[in-house]
Amino acid sequence: MHHAQAIEAFYLPSYGPELNPDEPTNAYLKQAVTQQAPARTKLQLVKATARHLRSVQKKPSRVQS
Repeated sequence: MHHAQAIEAFYLPSYGPELNPDEPTNAYLKQAVTQQAPARTKLQLVKATARHLRSVQKKPSRVQS
């Protein structure tokens, strides 16, 4: 049984940051964490990320922007 007529393909852009509302927040996190001393281990990266996210929690206007 063939279902070719029931299948519809959608072509999506390979990268569409304007379609992802979290993209600016992710970029802000990446920029902030990479400006610090480089993390040498996964644990150091997790700690740096958590530290930054805790600081952002205190700045809701930054997240909203």
